Amino acid sequence: MKLNELLTYLHDRSIEYNENPTITSIEMDSREVKNGSLFICIDGYTVDGHDFAEKAVENGAVAILSERQLQVDVPVIVVKDTKRAMAVLADIFYGQPTHQMHLIGVTGTNGKTTTTHIIEKILKEANKKTGLIGTMYIKIAEKQIDVKNTTPESLTLQKTFQDMRENDVTHAVMEVSSHALHLGRIHGCDFNVAVFTNLSQDHLDYHKTMEAYKYAKGLLFAQLGNRFDHDNIKIAVLNADEEASEEFIKMTSAKIMTYGINKEADVMAKEIKMTSKGTEFQLITPVGIKHISINMIGKFSIYNVLAAVAASLASSIELDTICHAVEAMDGVRGRFELVDGGQDFTVIVDYAHTPDSLENVLQTIKQFVEGKIFCVVGCGGDRDKTKRPLMAKIATEFSDEPIFTSDNPRSEDPRMILRDMEAGVAGEHYHSIENREKAILFAVENAKKGDVILIAGKGHETYQIIGDETFDFDDKEVAFKAINKSI
Repeated sequence: MKLNELLTYLHDRSIEYNENPTITSIEMDSREVKNGSLFICIDGYTVDGHDFAEKAVENGAVAILSERQLQVDVPVIVVKDTKRAMAVLADIFYGQPTHQMHLIGVTGTNGKTTTTHIIEKILKEANKKTGLIGTMYIKIAEKQIDVKNTTPESLTLQKTFQDMRENDVTHAVMEVSSHALHLGRIHGCDFNVAVFTNLSQDHLDYHKTMEAYKYAKGLLFAQLGNRFDHDNIKIAVLNADEEASEEFIKMTSAKIMTYGINKEADVMAKEIKMTSKGTEFQLITPVGIKHISINMIGKFSIYNVLAAVAASLASSIELDTICHAVEAMDGVRGRFELVDGGQDFTVIVDYAHTPDSLENVLQTIKQFVEGKIFCVVGCGGDRDKTKRPLMAKIATEFSDEPIFTSDNPRSEDPRMILRDMEAGVAGEHYHSIENREKAILFAVENAKKGDVILIAGKGHETYQIIGDETFDFDDKEVAFKAINKSI
């Protein structure tokens, strides 16, 4: 694509050049630049891309998109906000791929990963070729790719969607983080269905207030657009039991579909029966009622299933197909995942890393535990500090043996993170074991028949970040090792 053609979509720009090179790729990392690249200077959290413009030209960049004038020997296009411009250019350069597929976005504090995986399972059951973007990985049909962010930067995102289209993907589902919404990473994405799971405290290190956090989540629904198009209906799937949904209804002009357990909704679960093995309930929908059994437990799991059912109905999937897929679903790695090493007590690994999600998981365990509950939990470094005493308080309130330990301390002293947690439970019974492996081993060595150990916070993660180093660390593998050592 010629540079002039690409730039016709940027209205706020300053250009002083006579050349019109062919753009063969768009890059935001100078190390990825090749002959024919347009290099975009992004002023990031740790480095400023403007400092690498000359290096990009040396590597073959034929044009630079910048927020200021630069002394380089290729055309420089100056805009006010390169990230905003990048979203526009990426969408155009890659052929607006989301215009050619059915796109479902899922946002909320908890449940995004499980909900997107259930939706993907349902779509596959309906013989749709799928793509998935989320916390754990990107999937393009059956190909799996590692990710750095829950929702990638707009450039990576649009390239990923183009790759999906080239692999004949017709339906894509993605987790949409509040950061991505606030930073405009999803600008250009043409969502057909937007799903809201729930809202509770998280990411206040970034958003500062719950109101700002809620507003960021609401952008997904506001950005569905104002058109009423019979051939391209936009649908907002909202949790009727969540107060924030009332605000999101006001923020969107899309058709509303609700789901819930307590309040009247379009998709509901009634007559719920829960055991340590799974859950049964009556699934009430606008197109029929079904009795279903799922291989997941916990009220939060029911909400995730209801959200996925509603999103699938909004995507014109038959109810029988939906129910068959949901009943065959075994769960998602690191989400209430059982670790069975032949022990006579239960070990569960879960991603619960917010006060609300930790309480939900512990409340669920209380419904079937026969003995004590051990809760191994920590808090990440360089993240919202205000939730640390809250996490500790919930662990002491809803478990018998709370064990505070390291999560991903990053640049912070793990001992200071533990002190922040302990400040919320002065005088309460708890254990503090800084080393996460030793904390898990302590729980396993002290558990008896009928007890339940919850290892919370990291879930599917296979690493631990300490300082500026990343080490191999998988809660599930560490638990297996501890079980084998103790039995």
